[in-house]
Amino acid sequence: MKIKLPVHFRSLSALHQAMGLETPLHPLISVIDYGHAKFDPEDFANGIQLDFYKISFKTQFNGKIRYGQGYYDFESGGMSFVSPGQILKMDMEESDYSGMSLHIHPDFLRSYAVIQKIKKYGFFSYSASEALYLSEKEKKTITTVFDAIQSELDERIDHFSQDVIISQIELLLTYSNRFYNRQFITRKAVNSDMLSKMENILNDFFDNQKGIKGLPTVEYIASQLNLTPRYLSDMLRHDTGQNAQQHIHDRLIEKAKQYLSDEQLSVSETAYQLGFEHPQSFSKLFKKKTELSPNQYKESIQKNINGSK
Repeated sequence: MKIKLPVHFRSLSALHQAMGLETPLHPLISVIDYGHAKFDPEDFANGIQLDFYKISFKTQFNGKIRYGQGYYDFESGGMSFVSPGQILKMDMEESDYSGMSLHIHPDFLRSYAVIQKIKKYGFFSYSASEALYLSEKEKKTITTVFDAIQSELDERIDHFSQDVIISQIELLLTYSNRFYNRQFITRKAVNSDMLSKMENILNDFFDNQKGIKGLPTVEYIASQLNLTPRYLSDMLRHDTGQNAQQHIHDRLIEKAKQYLSDEQLSVSETAYQLGFEHPQSFSKLFKKKTELSPNQYKESIQKNINGSK
């Protein structure tokens, strides 16, 4: 049976052609108005893969997006971000065509500092369900930036146009980062619920998988929460100051202290119960977190017990 692969777009021109649009004014950057696009979503039923960045700005979205175990209305519009090489499902990513999308080939950014900065923005690793939801005021701000980029492409392409557009891209990324931080603040109830679920997942992992080699990973926790690893870490870092890996390590050390308090369990047995393959790795992490070796911690527990008798 022939496997149906996503449609791979290596150039902006190929994407424009597939969407029934004119050739882009610049080969490495373009703004697409969804209202002008003409194509059959069935042509992309297996998804699409782009060799360039895509920043989508939906002014309206008919329907709901799944987030964790619930759904959120996306009717007020929002933004999503895609890095080169990611695979998009059109029914999720483009089910409504009200809005715009900015496409940027990495070569357009190559000689500018933004090429390194853009890789540090976590939202390029988020899924569509972790989109940025915008207020009316924020929408106007984003629209202004999109319009400025389009205007520069329409009116002039000269020795200064790339510098001008790069500055607008940097402004767009800065605003997006700012608005995502606002979103983390305004969704504290949702974030708190996710943190509680994460704690339950970790408790279940340690309580029910004793003796099984392997530690809980950020990828495993995120998959249980229906989130991307990067979104989970960014959400936790914003709310608690620690990323997902640090949370896992903290819970791991708490569980380790419980095991080490048991006189019957050796340090090696404790490491094995927690999922470490090598006791040395456990001892190194424990000392890094507590400034005590596991044996020193066991001795301190016994001293406290004997001293209280």
